[in-house]
Amino acid sequence: QVQLVESGGGLVQAGGSLRLSCAGPGIIFRIDSMGWYRQAPGKQRELVASMTRIGTFNYADSVKGRFTISKDNAKNTVYLQMNNLNLEDTAVYYCNSIPPTLGWGQGTQVTVSL
Repeated sequence: QVQLVESGGGLVQAGGSLRLSCAGPGIIFRIDSMGWYRQAPGKQRELVASMTRIGTFNYADSVKGRFTISKDNAKNTVYLQMNNLNLEDTAVYYCNSIPPTLGWGQGTQVTVSL
């Protein structure tokens, strides 16, 4: 089973920035579409950002203009740059394929405070 490892989360003040990383085996770059998901307490997991192998991008309305997904093929890593964070961004963040057919990693906690 493919093992994905998310990192880069932490505690940040509203308006701040974080960059999340998702490391996986090279196979993830042969997958048509990869994305970042998040799950806030008491809510369902949602897709917030996605990118395809051919370079198309999509973002949830709630993060559009603030989050950017990217990848580094040489490092087998997918990133999520998050700027101008707000309280509603507090969640555990995961990466996975779209649809999510890979095993879920442990995720990385992002907590935004006032």
